[in-house]
Amino acid sequence: MFTQIKKRDDRVVLFNDSKITDAIFAAAKAVEGEDRQTAMELTLDVMKLLKQKYNGDIFGVEDIQDAVEKILIEKGHAKTAKAYIIHREKRSRIRDGRSELMDAVAEILRETNRENANVGNSPSAKVLQISETASKNYYLKRIIPEDEAKAHLEGDIYIHDLSWYGKTLTCLQIPLDKLLREGFNNGHGYIRAPKGIKTASALAAIILQSNQNDMHGGQSFAYFDRDMAPYVEKEFIRQKKMLMATLEKLGTTHDNEMIDNIVLENTENEVFQAMEGFIYNLNTMHSRAGAQVPFSSVNLGTDTTWAGRMIIKNFLLALEKGLGRGECAIFPNTIFKIKEDVNFDVDDPNYDLFQLSMRVACTRLQPNYSFQDATFNTPYRDEEVAYMGCRTRVIADVNGEPVTNGRGNLSFTSLNLPRLGLRANGDLTLFWQYLNETINLAIKQLLTRYELQKKLKVKDFPFLMEQYLYVDSENLQPDDTIEKAARHGTLSMGFIGLAECLTALTGKHHGESQEAQALGLAIVSYMRRRCDEAVKKYQLNFTLLATPAEGLSGKFTKIDLEHFGKVTGITDKDWYTNSFHIPVDYEISVLDKVNLEGPYHKYCNAGHISYVELPSAPHQNIEAFESILRAMSEADMGYAAVNFPVDVCKDCGLNSVIESDTCPKCGSRSISRVRRITGYLSTLDMFNDSKKAEEKGRTIHMKMQEKGL
Repeated sequence: MFTQIKKRDDRVVLFNDSKITDAIFAAAKAVEGEDRQTAMELTLDVMKLLKQKYNGDIFGVEDIQDAVEKILIEKGHAKTAKAYIIHREKRSRIRDGRSELMDAVAEILRETNRENANVGNSPSAKVLQISETASKNYYLKRIIPEDEAKAHLEGDIYIHDLSWYGKTLTCLQIPLDKLLREGFNNGHGYIRAPKGIKTASALAAIILQSNQNDMHGGQSFAYFDRDMAPYVEKEFIRQKKMLMATLEKLGTTHDNEMIDNIVLENTENEVFQAMEGFIYNLNTMHSRAGAQVPFSSVNLGTDTTWAGRMIIKNFLLALEKGLGRGECAIFPNTIFKIKEDVNFDVDDPNYDLFQLSMRVACTRLQPNYSFQDATFNTPYRDEEVAYMGCRTRVIADVNGEPVTNGRGNLSFTSLNLPRLGLRANGDLTLFWQYLNETINLAIKQLLTRYELQKKLKVKDFPFLMEQYLYVDSENLQPDDTIEKAARHGTLSMGFIGLAECLTALTGKHHGESQEAQALGLAIVSYMRRRCDEAVKKYQLNFTLLATPAEGLSGKFTKIDLEHFGKVTGITDKDWYTNSFHIPVDYEISVLDKVNLEGPYHKYCNAGHISYVELPSAPHQNIEAFESILRAMSEADMGYAAVNFPVDVCKDCGLNSVIESDTCPKCGSRSISRVRRITGYLSTLDMFNDSKKAEEKGRTIHMKMQEKGL
């Protein structure tokens, strides 16, 4: 009757009616146990229907399946029809998933995905991203509940780092002092405590790299100056022993004060070399099978001992010097802690180091600044709040004492605020209803993920847990679950696009309207309140995050453009504005931007950052730079930075704003263009398309004539 059939890939192959019989018989056996004879009779009915409908034309696989469903229902085999339909849908999902996966793999093989500007384009990076793509597909299709997966795919929420969903935790403030003091094992033998500063700094880099292999997020030292200071003291003692031994061999008399001065100078030289080596290592030493350098951060600035001050000073000087040809160091992400009575006023013991930090930041975009005296950080002033990576903050703990060291974020899921505003279409009652429903879903999703994470075994984390980096991991055995430690981490609900959400609801964003600003604060404070309620209900550390929307910024926009069309001020550009920020392309003064964004910091207890844009490096006017930091402090910000272009010629070392494609000094086309992408630095060529468009649209917040800049 028929000789050919068209497959789904358009190939024409020989027709075999026994495959229809097999499929009907399999469905029947699943529900009714009918015999094969009945299946053969039904196959004949299917063939007759196909002959009537296609009259000799070649038909496809889907056409046959439609005919089978129709015949089964018409002939009274409803249960068999249902089983057949379910099996057909399951096979379709598998095929669709396989097709999507293969398309994604093909795209990665052409060009590495730019969701993370810290991942390169090497073969290792491609393999990593192919495996991540397969993992995402698996979790969405097999593990995550259907309502949560659907919300992620359709753009209501975004489950971050989905490829690592059920296998690890996000980030950690590493207890460096403990590891250096007690030694550690990174899998190839025990590493004993260092006896000098160079060894200590080398081990610090190895620690960051080792833990990066256990986690997908940032690795940070909360007290780098304090934790490294003992090895400066050891270095001083070592240098003095060496010098005294030499003098004794020579039989030379000596003056003790002169000896101490020489030893101090030698120690300082060693410390600078150690800090330079540390920075070099973190910009060249790859983790994750060579796919990226560790996403590292260090916090410093408040140790007032002579050894701690020497660490701060020489780290900053090494950062200022740059890499081998003057390139700007991307890592570690450096955070200088500003603290009254320590370094913020002229009479403070570390005020000179604060001044040095600004000199370096005015050239290298780093350090960023954390404000220990912000109203929400002051309760932990003795502990000192440390930040990490893009903006992460971890301090309060419903299951223990408030500490930073040995804790980190477990996972985070972000809300698409512009979509909620667009759906509400100006109706605030509807908006609050949609927001509440989406918050419920986000909290549910975080709990779903935590249920998987807490069941992971200690042995799954050979460095993080077996070397006792996490709080309360000390007494766990390799086959124990990590729940006792993981409960100290944070579960963060994030958000993106407050500005576009406000535009959808009021016609203006919070930079344009006091009414919009009041509504924005109400929205963010409500989200924080819901997180606080979840802490009490579940006895877990739910927190609110000002999402670092790197890859997500363009993803949400693309989905919403397809759904709502082009809406002025919302979906008419390639990105949604990061977290609670004023849109980057909106003209506004430094002080206005700082004062409008400052009040949001206290609500985002999982992390926050604000920054302003300058036209060029303000190294000729550090006073103006300092006035910006003081304004940020007065606005009750917790974490902040100042942006400007950093262009460096890799051949001659020219450090300037290089607007052309070639160096004006030597003509080289090898130009490194460093910019801040969300809260850390990267080169422009590593930005994804949405972030490139966002960077291009950034407006200068302080004109050249303002404050002498």
